[in-house]
Amino acid sequence: MPDRPAAARLAFDELLAALREVADRFAGPEWGCAAPEDVAGALRVTAHLLEGGLVGHFEDDPGYPVFRQIVTSTRKSLGDNADALYYDAPVSAAHAYRVAGRTAGAVYVSFTVEAGGAGGGFPARTAGVLNDTGFDVDAEGRFEIFLGGAPRPRNWIPLDADASRVTTRHYFEQERSPAVPPCPDVALDITRLDAPGPPPVPGDASVADGYRRVARYVRSRSLEMPRPGSAAPPAFVSSEPNTFPDPVPPGDHPLAAADAAYSMAPYVLGPDEALVITARWPTCRCANVSLWNRHLQTYDYAHRRVSLNRVQARTEPDGSVRVVLAHRDPGTPNWLDTEGRPFGLVFWRYFLPEGPIDRPRAAVVPVAEL
Repeated sequence: MPDRPAAARLAFDELLAALREVADRFAGPEWGCAAPEDVAGALRVTAHLLEGGLVGHFEDDPGYPVFRQIVTSTRKSLGDNADALYYDAPVSAAHAYRVAGRTAGAVYVSFTVEAGGAGGGFPARTAGVLNDTGFDVDAEGRFEIFLGGAPRPRNWIPLDADASRVTTRHYFEQERSPAVPPCPDVALDITRLDAPGPPPVPGDASVADGYRRVARYVRSRSLEMPRPGSAAPPAFVSSEPNTFPDPVPPGDHPLAAADAAYSMAPYVLGPDEALVITARWPTCRCANVSLWNRHLQTYDYAHRRVSLNRVQARTEPDGSVRVVLAHRDPGTPNWLDTEGRPFGLVFWRYFLPEGPIDRPRAAVVPVAEL
């Protein structure tokens, strides 16, 4: 009799089949992709998701967690950001952990615990949050916090029974993007408190599990996401082009910062049009505005001005900020480069805001009038 196929071989073939299904469906008419550029965009984000799955989930064990960078200037997904560094690591309520790191000049640092979505799946909710107002930072920017285990009065996040990952955010307000290498060294480390011995030696079953986590990661962020127009958006997302909703906290929306407020709207512009947005920065720890494509990938912030923070933006004498989206440089301050894309997303973030936040107001005008 022939030998039974290796579990790792079967799981590898399952990953290939999942990628083929994503290419056929997610990058096809079912998800509104017909034009070559639309198909290419969907296949590009698929490649970035595959890389993210391999980097973050192939070798992934909450018993032996390691922080890995979620997105980079060349691996974009999930609403990445030119002004932030994001890392995550697997966790489980079966363990308790010590996390150490550095602020490295960031103006805001936080940790959120994601619940659900184990095995590479998309998390169901945010189950805990701790920002730098709730943990101690020394004069050199070093800190340590604890996850799970016995309650602590400070520097601690409990782990719910379905806790699956811890996500970190380091936000910067500076002229140069921290997400373009060389990136600031945040020196993150996570250690189980019960001092386990070495992990098991990789074998057929564990390698198969790794490939299945990667396949699950890619599928859950493509084929298992709502089709365009099939689900009501969150309160901070507008379905009307060029019109923003009131900035609001995201609640326990997965992969969101519960201590922030967001406002997002699609833009639609003709070849000779510009979108002029008037807004005010609230009193907050940090804030920015970013351009994304339909797949929640930032535009090319390594080579173009596609986002603005409060340091980069020029403020008007009355305290407002006037941002101009256009396909070419209109010669005005605060130009955001659309890369010539007639459709995209504009996303405003405000962290630890104090008091009400003015809704950004937008109007489409001819570029020639600017």
